[in-house]
Amino acid sequence: MDTVNAPANGIPAVHLVDGSLYVFRAWHSMPDEFFDADGHSINAVHGYTRFLCELLERAQPEHIAVAFDASLTSSFRNAIYPAYKANRELPPPDLERQFVQCRAITEALGIHLMIDHSFEADDLIGSTVWNLRAHGWRSVIVSADKDFGQLLGEHDEQWDYARGLRWGPAGVHEKLGVHPHQVADYLALCGDAVDNIPGVPGIGAKTAAALLTHFGSLDTLLERIDEVAFLRLRGAAACAAKLREHAEQARLYRRLTRIALDAPGASTIEVLLRGHQQPAQLDDLCEQLRFGAFTRSRLRALLR
Repeated sequence: MDTVNAPANGIPAVHLVDGSLYVFRAWHSMPDEFFDADGHSINAVHGYTRFLCELLERAQPEHIAVAFDASLTSSFRNAIYPAYKANRELPPPDLERQFVQCRAITEALGIHLMIDHSFEADDLIGSTVWNLRAHGWRSVIVSADKDFGQLLGEHDEQWDYARGLRWGPAGVHEKLGVHPHQVADYLALCGDAVDNIPGVPGIGAKTAAALLTHFGSLDTLLERIDEVAFLRLRGAAACAAKLREHAEQARLYRRLTRIALDAPGASTIEVLLRGHQQPAQLDDLCEQLRFGAFTRSRLRALLR
């Protein structure tokens, strides 16, 4: 059994997978040489299925969920800030079709699926982490997305599966220079180009980390802006001026960078227990997707 699935200090683990990330990675990395029975490209399905099989074989999780994003335009964040993720192109129809097939594979393997049109995968995972922590469970978040750092409690881990890297709360500080509870504030200050969040002009990652190390939080920083000009920071006076000018924008950006903990994630551990596998549906999918004998045997071996 993989060490990431072993209890930490006797605390059992649930694996929460950022499914959309691994579908997109497969879409961009797999050669376009796989086709289903109707002649449609399924390179992303092949890559995602390979990833999912490897994860299940390696970690052997008893409790697991995979979260997907339903849309890039209907999140509650779009209502708050229309420019949110506006720099991203919507998935083409071919990829949308493959997302549906990836979700079908996931469900056929008896894995709990989480998807919502108002909340993103991050929010569904975050709410699940929060809910299950109250019941004595730790979470292993399978994703490379830095936003998840804000969710890590004392016993939680984030696992960048592709790179074979794992870290806990201390690893967040090593990577970003801030603690998990400061990650949303950090991203609000320095911005997040991936999500089209500009941040406060002139404040980069190092400055954001330094400010939060000194003040502790965005709220305290904005309450004590007058002190910023006297800090030993390069361009401290200009930094203070920018913070005064963009204080309300910084508060708005934090509403975007903070993972919601009231989304419809899993509220009980029972729903995350692997079960309700669908062998007949899996066989039908393998036929439709024209999977080879090796992939079919791997998938069948994962049924219980």
